[in-house]
Amino acid sequence: MKKKIILACASFIIGVVLVGCTTGNNTKSANSSDNDAQTVHLMEENEVASMNTLVTQDTASINAQVHVFEGLYNIDQDNEIVPAVAEDMPEISEDGKTYTIQLRDDANWSNGDPVTADDFVYAWRRLASPENEANYMFLLDGTVANGSEIINDGMDPEKLGVKANNDKELEIQLEKPVPYFTSLTTFPQNEEFVEEYGKEYGNDSEKILSNGAFTMENWDQSSMEWDLEKNPEYYDADKVKLEKVNVDVIKETATAFNLFQSDELDQAEISGEHVKQNEDNPNLQKVPDSKVFYFKMNQKSNDKDTIFANEDVRRAVAYAIDKEGIVDDVLADGSSASYGYIPKDFVKNPETDADFREDAGDLMETNEDKAKEHWEKAKKEIGDEITIELLTSDEDAEKKVAETVQYQLQEALPGLNLEVKSVPLNNSIDLTRNGEYELAMGRWGPDYQDPMTYLESLRSPNNTNYESDKYDDLLDKITSDYGNDPEKRWQAMIDAEKTLVEEDAAIVPLYQQTRSLLVKDNLKGIYYPNFGASTIFKYATYN
Repeated sequence: MKKKIILACASFIIGVVLVGCTTGNNTKSANSSDNDAQTVHLMEENEVASMNTLVTQDTASINAQVHVFEGLYNIDQDNEIVPAVAEDMPEISEDGKTYTIQLRDDANWSNGDPVTADDFVYAWRRLASPENEANYMFLLDGTVANGSEIINDGMDPEKLGVKANNDKELEIQLEKPVPYFTSLTTFPQNEEFVEEYGKEYGNDSEKILSNGAFTMENWDQSSMEWDLEKNPEYYDADKVKLEKVNVDVIKETATAFNLFQSDELDQAEISGEHVKQNEDNPNLQKVPDSKVFYFKMNQKSNDKDTIFANEDVRRAVAYAIDKEGIVDDVLADGSSASYGYIPKDFVKNPETDADFREDAGDLMETNEDKAKEHWEKAKKEIGDEITIELLTSDEDAEKKVAETVQYQLQEALPGLNLEVKSVPLNNSIDLTRNGEYELAMGRWGPDYQDPMTYLESLRSPNNTNYESDKYDDLLDKITSDYGNDPEKRWQAMIDAEKTLVEEDAAIVPLYQQTRSLLVKDNLKGIYYPNFGASTIFKYATYN
């Protein structure tokens, strides 16, 4: 069994590849005079956990990192991969296994040091080293040459198939052709700076060295507010118009809306009734996203089967949830019900151009009769009265979804008592990653533009303790056998998703997010990629 570290909630690598009051203490007025110097005021729904890209596990961190660091390639406003620190797109060998990449001559770190190919080699090796416990280490397993042997068998990380031919030329050797590899590349790290701070690297703004459009100021891991300031050493600084971006953590929709109305935020994310009330507001933007929210059902705890090891329990829960009610009545922000793990409008059939969801169809649709049928079967094993804890984050929308599901399941499944436990997002991620939960709200945003970014997250072993030889075998064929056969690869991914969601009922897809944002008229040029970071404001302007 391969040893893989699978992240509970993610979306990260596009750098080689956003009623109560929870705000920072010094929220500034968006109309204050500092806007003369191109200062804007934005929000995040959660704290930044770390600026060490090896341990990234949350959207807020990703959104900060993509502006503070820059890798070989970026995502543009059309969701296309474009050169960044790389001078051009890679030169790829005929067999698809060797990538040669030239770096820009004018790329520098914020201390003035040049960004070199060795900075990428160092970052790749650190990513591969098991001792660093990098959350995305698994992306190198079976892709970059010797990645699997380093991760699983103790090979020296220096043997990873990445090398610097000179200061400005990087060469990457793959195990096999990887169709989406250009969107997998990672952020560089300055070896001298990282080694100076060791395990403290990336824990506060004094321990960050930037090569991106902004530097990060006034931040540590407990901060509810921080600043991103224009980096004068950035190679494209002339095109970066914003001098400062002030970010506040705001977890409640009502608070975000009120701050936007009082001109203390230039952009606010809202949901539910606030979206309904603002449908005719010209400041409202609805942004489709590829992030999927779903239920994780932990099948083992302390090496013992849990209630969710019972397939009838999993099917009863899956069939009982009214997803359309959740997106229409609770979220009301344009999000759509999910009947599969792969989102719509994300990837297309390479032969016919059909959307993945069109080809794969709807899986495990709501069915009250089937829910009751499987629940009655399950009760013969689990008993007539059962209590389950539902773990969720303390984000406003997610808590409301959890409360709605609590009502739905208790109504549909007699004898079930569902208790909701809400904790800060980073705590929720840690608990699910460590398997310390029964039923939990999960979220997955794509790391790269391919269905495998979703499917690989549930390969054995994973933090739901779901195991399936059939599912793992399909993933092996997709990665090892069908790299040069797009049609077979596409069908195998459809089969794998069906195995996961319908045949085994291992997870319960809930909804695909659409973000509802209020944006000031004079804030222009922000865009929202469908993978990687959720918000890009590098070239935004404030007039």
